[in-house]
Amino acid sequence: MAGAMQAIHEGAHWMLRLDDGQDLFEALTSFADRESVRAAAVLFGIGMFRSATVGYWDGRRYEPHELTVPHEVVALHGSIARADAAPSVHLHAGLAGPDHRLVGGHLLRATVGALQEIALETFPGRTFGRPLNESWGLKMLDLEPPADP
Repeated sequence: MAGAMQAIHEGAHWMLRLDDGQDLFEALTSFADRESVRAAAVLFGIGMFRSATVGYWDGRRYEPHELTVPHEVVALHGSIARADAAPSVHLHAGLAGPDHRLVGGHLLRATVGALQEIALETFPGRTFGRPLNESWGLKMLDLEPPADP
């Protein structure tokens, strides 16, 4: 059973703790909705994932690599923006397996194992966008999107 996220902040700096069984993207999206976060940097994350899928961008699409055994999260970084009026979470991760080898890339999905500690910095009063870049076929961060009409 997944626990509830703990979140504290001082000004624009947030510290989050997610518990065993929580879906990482669902938890961060829910947090961004609840706290009206429209622009943020994920500074770091540590902990463990029960399972995860990382992707490598081959120039056309992400080649997924599924991790079905728990991995330690040794690096987690990214951003939170808005896309189609909803939070858009983009994360990259470095993960260490039981053999002490690292695997990493674009994080496509993850389920927290034991816990996950995440530090965020928000940009109050700003909205980051994530429009589709047609030439790359990727949604890319836009730090100064046009204002909504």
